Parts: sequence; C-alpha cells; structure tokens
Amino acid sequence: MKPGLTNIHISAVSFIAKLPQIINTKKQACFILIIFIAISCLQKLNAQMEQVKWPDLQPPTIVKKTHVRDIHGDKVSDDYYWMIDFFKKGPDSNEVVKHLEAENNYLKEMMADTKTLQEDLYKEMRGRIKEKDENVPYFRNGYFYYTRSEEGQQYYKLCRKKGSLNAPEEIMLDIDAMAEGHPYYNVSGATVSPDNNLLVFGEDTVSRRQYNVMIKDLRTGNITSQGISNTSAGYVWAADSKTFFYTSNNPTTLLSEKVWRHVVESSVENDVMVYHEKDQSNYIGISKTKAENYILIESANFTNAEVRYLPADQPTKEFAVFQPRMEKVLYSVDADTERFYITHNKEALNFKISVTPFNETKVEHWKDFMPHRKEVLVENLLLLKDVAIIKGRKNGLDQLEYVNKDGKNNRLVPFEDAVYMASFSTNADYNATKLRYSYSSPITPSSVFDYDLTTGKTTLLKQREIPSGYNKNDYDVERVFATASDGTKIPISIAYKKGFKKDGNQPFLLIGYGSYGFSYPTYFNSNLISLMDRGFAYGIAHIRGGQEMGRQWYEDGKMMKKKNTFTDFITCAGYLIKEKYTSPKHLYANGGSAGGLLMGTAANMGNTLFNGIIADVPFVDVVNTMLDPTIPLTTNEYDQWGNPETSKEAYLYMKSYSPYENIEKKAYPNILATTGLHDSQVQYFEPEKWVAKLREYKTNTNVVMLQTNMEFGHGGASGRFDYLKKMRCAMRFY
Repeated sequence: MKPGLTNIHISAVSFIAKLPQIINTKKQACFILIIFIAISCLQKLNAQMEQVKWPDLQPPTIVKKTHVRDIHGDKVSDDYYWMIDFFKKGPDSNEVVKHLEAENNYLKEMMADTKTLQEDLYKEMRGRIKEKDENVPYFRNGYFYYTRSEEGQQYYKLCRKKGSLNAPEEIMLDIDAMAEGHPYYNVSGATVSPDNNLLVFGEDTVSRRQYNVMIKDLRTGNITSQGISNTSAGYVWAADSKTFFYTSNNPTTLLSEKVWRHVVESSVENDVMVYHEKDQSNYIGISKTKAENYILIESANFTNAEVRYLPADQPTKEFAVFQPRMEKVLYSVDADTERFYITHNKEALNFKISVTPFNETKVEHWKDFMPHRKEVLVENLLLLKDVAIIKGRKNGLDQLEYVNKDGKNNRLVPFEDAVYMASFSTNADYNATKLRYSYSSPITPSSVFDYDLTTGKTTLLKQREIPSGYNKNDYDVERVFATASDGTKIPISIAYKKGFKKDGNQPFLLIGYGSYGFSYPTYFNSNLISLMDRGFAYGIAHIRGGQEMGRQWYEDGKMMKKKNTFTDFITCAGYLIKEKYTSPKHLYANGGSAGGLLMGTAANMGNTLFNGIIADVPFVDVVNTMLDPTIPLTTNEYDQWGNPETSKEAYLYMKSYSPYENIEKKAYPNILATTGLHDSQVQYFEPEKWVAKLREYKTNTNVVMLQTNMEFGHGGASGRFDYLKKMRCAMRFY
C-alpha cells in the first residue's frame, strides 16, 4: 500500500497526529484491561452487578501556584499550569515527577483488591494469542517476505526466502534479540534496497517515534548506525541501491521539516538537504510510486498539499514540483509505468482520481480517470500492472473497487457482514493479477484473502487463530442509527454475545474518536471477547469529525463545527439508554488521544449518562496546548482546531468546549485517565492537570484516578506480552 499524505488516506503522516492509540490489537488489549479493572471497582461482574465500595483512601494532595493566561482581553487563572515544568525543564520538574509517582501509588492501592482479576485477565487474553505464528508471505522483487513470532518471545523476526517458499529462511532482523536490555524497543520503516542487499530501518528505544537510522548488510549480517537521529520512520531507496532519502524532525517540536539524501557508508556530514518545509502547519513525508519509477516528497496539512517528484534512477537531480499547492485542495500522487495518477478533491468533495502524462504534471493537464461520486468517498488507490483498485467508503462501509486502466468495467469485491472492515493488505508485486486484502468484523477474526482480478475467485489465505477457542456463531453484530438534534443519523456499530437482553440492566462500553477524518475501524479484537463473555455489549459511535459517512462528515466535525463531535457522542449514549441497551448505572465510555478530548467533553456535557469514563492519553487542555507552538504537533493542527493566538473567534470557541476549561462544581462519573511521561503526541501534563481540577470541583464521591507510564510514550509498552503485563501492573501501579 502506497501511503498518501493527505488525511483522507490515513497515511503515516496523518497518523502521527493525535490519533487514538487503541486502534490495533496491542492497544486494544491495553484499554480492555484498564476498562475491566476500573469497572470491576465500580461494579461486580456478575448477574446482580452489585456496587463495590472503594477503599477509604485520599488521593495525593497538590499545591496550587498562581498563573494567569491573558489573551484577547480574557484573563484565566490556571493554578495547575506549573505541571508543565517537567516538559519545559522548569524549576518544579522534580515535583511534577513526584506527584505522578504519588498518583501511581494511589491507583495501585485503590486497585489492590483486583489483583486476582488482573491475573485472570492477563492469562485469559494471553491465551488468545497464538505465540508461535507467521503472517502470510508476500512476494517482492524475487523474494517472499514475512514475519514470524516464537513461543514465549515478545517480538518477532523479519524473514525472507529467495524465489520459493521452500527455499532456506533468511532472518533479516531478529527483533527479539535486538530488544534485549531495552524497556522499550521498536523497529519501523524497514526497507530493502532494489538490489536486495541492504536493509535500512529506524530504531526507537524511547517511544517518542523519533528514529535512529540503521543499515544491515544482508550479505554479511553487519548492522551499522548511519549516525542519523530524529527521523520519521520512512526511508526510500534510489534505484542505485546505495542512496536513500529520509525525513528529519525538529528535535523540540518534533515537526517533520527536512528531507535529506544519504549515501551508504558516507559521513552524515555529507548528507544533502533536498527539501525544507517552511510552513509549520504541514507534515512532510517521502514515498516511492508503485512502479518504483519516481520518488515523491509529500507536504500537506489538513487543507492543502504539494508533491515534488524525482526519477528514482537520477537521485542527484533536483526534485520538481508536481503541482504548486492550491488553496483548499488536497492531492496525492502515484504512478504506473505509463502515467501519473492523482487522488484529489479539487471540485470533488469526496475526492476523485485523475491521470496525467509524465511530462505534463500541472493541474490543467489532469484528466478524469474516476470521476467524483457524491455517494462514494475515495480513500486510497492501489495500482497494479493491469488494473487500478480504489479503497472507498459508501454509506459508512468499506468497499474495494477495481477498474481496468482504461477507466471502464468497474467491479466490487464482495463482502458478507453487516458491519465489517476491509482494507488493502501487502500488495508489493506490481505485476500481480490478484488483490490481497484484509477483512474482519467485530465478530469475524482478522483474515487475509487473495482475490483473483480475472476470475473473481476469493481464496482465504489465513484467518487469525484463537488458541483458547472462539465460535463466531456465539455472537451478534448490528448497526443502528441515533438521530442528532439537527436530524443527522449517526451510525453505531454494536456487538455482544447472543442472549444479551435489552432491558436496561446490562453493562455497555461506548467507544468514540471523531477527529482528523479518521474513520474508526469496525474490526475483530479478541480481547473484547472478555467483555462480551461477561455480559457487556460494546459499541463504536461513528460521530462527525471522522469520515465514515463521507468527507462532509469530517468537515462538519472540525474547526468551528467541532462541537458536533461531542453532541453526537452524547446523542449516541442517550440512544443506547432510550433503547434499553443499558442505563446510566451501567454505561461506560472510552476514547484515546483526540478521543480523550471526547471523553473530557462527555464528562462535562453528559455527566449524568455515564457510570465511568476511561480517557487514554487525553487531549484535554486544548486551549493552552494550541497556544504553545513549542509543544509537538501544535502548529501542524491549526487547520484542525483553529489558531487561538491569532483568532479571537477560534480562541473563544475552543475555550467553550475544552474539557479543562469547562470543569464545573457538579457530579462527575468515575474517571480514569492514562498518560505517558515521555508522550510526544499528548503531553503528560494535560491529564495530570485535568485530574487535579476534576477532584477540586466534583461534588460527589466518585473517584478520579490517573495512571502514568513513567517509561514509555503515547503507545505504551512494545512487547506483545509486556503491553498486557504493564497495563495489568499499571492498575496495581507498578
């Protein structure tokens, strides 16, 4: 899959924004443990749902220090502002750390009586992990590539076989061995050179998504550092197999700023900067076209984009501008061996695909390949030798549509479930005649298929195995719609075990996000079985700010329409209560990152609807963060939230919903917030301040707790078992 840069493509560039960290199996396991253990302290997980009494303990005390924000004629006191000092390396840095440790100890004591439950959950969830496993090999440039994991090992091995799956195995990277001695370890961006001899990859041992560049010589086995640090995890080889390009980040703001050319075995001092993005609202990244004939530099924010291109066999030439950035136009580029393909939204709200010759790249030469369709959102494009395949979304559901290179004979890959997720898998072979795609649903385990583009035959290559056992037929999934006050129909995807009674007495977990045009995936996660088997239903609220129902769905949930995101979620909660899926005594909510902002607003606006709220790495101090351009990602996101420094209107609107700004003296649900001391996406001080202020203002006896991972960042632990252990221990608090 070639990542585009615009947010419509859910690319690596847009992913580094404040996206939820619970969208993959590992992160889902973390938050399920949090939910179970937190909820177990609110209600016994039995038929009577008996209330449980909290231990009679007092939370850590915290001092107030006067700080006044004065902007646009508006003065706001913020007694907890000093908690930023660890991030800013201020005089109270040590006090901040001491307070976070005290919060950890408080949570550990509050959760002490859940130790047995924690152990049971850990064993239960680990029992669903096939420890010795291997993904489906894919073919690229003469080799079959795959990863495999071994029993008892935390990580994996990156492997390949030459020419045939019967050939001897070559372990390119043994991540299990490489991770030894590191509390956190992650490899990303691993890319093999065109001559198959060298492997470039990024190494992160801190969990801040800032990678050091390494090269492995696959002939000798030697791994050498290239002396390059603070990079994004994307590396692109030129055709000569000795030159590659990388993106460097600002060490303070972490903004992706520059693209460099590096020659293997040469000093980093000799690297040549080939592009410098001066607009601090833009993300930049590099990629290669599907036919591997061009290298692309992509720069984009949430409203416009610009691409530069270079023939892959001429790495020392200058990059040419494909089309200068246009106001409110997003575009991304790919190419086959005949022409460029442009996915864009110029006069096309839901995006369309155009083509243009290699020597005529400006917009006046673009010709429609797939015209705009108001009912179909174009999300991504995959080019193979004979066909183009479009990943789209219609009526909130994924679709894979393939069309001949002449733009005729459109056909759809068929899917079976009422609610599901379908996406491109690894399609590395440009000459392939089959489409490889991934498929799952809330009750269908993750599966990989090959679809024959000539015959229409579908072949299941692998479905995720659940070692401890699973029967899809024991569960149900449905899709319902809640109606917002303006008449908008909001989809909710719901799953539960058969026998679930809609009598208002059942526990329900409602998940939401609703930002950046990110369509929350409705895929299978084995850890959710632990919820459903204990009587829970869970639902995903596909609220505005995402892109489930098309591009307008996103536009109606950003900037000066952002409150639609929050009221939609409240509407969904009200619907579930009205239709007796649950009741306020048994309704829980969860969201992470920008979804944590959603949780903060739900606590303020819908405080009577929820018994408990779990906010993971929550973006809850919106105004203060967006006023500080030194905080990572702030300047990149002005087109998402507004710039409160230059616009009084944006400032006042943001202030009207920011969770931290709108805490009042009233009853609040039980709340658990999680964060990471080294989080580069949402800094620790946001939930830390939020929790302190909530405790000060709440008028009831419900608890508010904070868990800080003192070792890791936005994504938590890296090992496939440690993420379970760490979250289990987090509830006991280390």
